[in-house]
Amino acid sequence: MLRDNTPIFIQLADTIADDIISEKFSEQERIPSVREIAAQYEVNVNTAMKAIERLSNNNIIYNKRGMGYFVNKGAKDEIMKTRRQDFFDNFLPLLYKNMKQLGISFEEIKQEF
Repeated sequence: MLRDNTPIFIQLADTIADDIISEKFSEQERIPSVREIAAQYEVNVNTAMKAIERLSNNNIIYNKRGMGYFVNKGAKDEIMKTRRQDFFDNFLPLLYKNMKQLGISFEEIKQEF
């Protein structure tokens, strides 16, 4: 799970978002508690809480007082929309620049995959 230069709470939030995309957690389904997440990923409870807050602030999950956090309706689509935009804004320009510098064509990429 750990990547360089990315805060752990962001990596953890991304991991939970991955679980929502893969439908490990469905819409309106309860996700593990903050303490369960902290134990599962062997992180501090405060780190797990920051991950939960990030997802909550982005309307991916919501809190039912006394019951825990649940996946919002449309959360999967929202995550996909955000990640697609990030791909086009950040990843693709770097990929295209590297392809151009290395003389790699789109046809070569298609052949590899």
